[in-house]
Amino acid sequence: MPVAGTIREWHDDEGWGVIDSSETPTGCWAHFSAAAVEGYASFDPGDPVWLEWEAPGQDGYASRATRFWPRESEPVDRRSRSDAGEAYHSTLSLSFDDDVPWPDPDKHGDAS
Repeated sequence: MPVAGTIREWHDDEGWGVIDSSETPTGCWAHFSAAAVEGYASFDPGDPVWLEWEAPGQDGYASRATRFWPRESEPVDRRSRSDAGEAYHSTLSLSFDDDVPWPDPDKHGDAS
């Protein structure tokens, strides 16, 4: 169940901040990946948000946000979007030429 919170501080350049609420009076650590908003997550101190959190916390805070979003909007489920995984997609392909001989370490020295 979400609780009302307020952004205490937000670091756009690092993508994290702290949210205060009645249930997290010492502050709740929040990462941009937990922001249930469309697109880039940016907040200002004093912004009212809805907050879902868990303990243990992170980086010296007793609690960590699992999801948060501006109070005047509905949360966006970033994980259910069809293109959500595209930003984290990575591939690696290796190929070898079978007709190229491997170097002889006795003739070319130790490669290590």
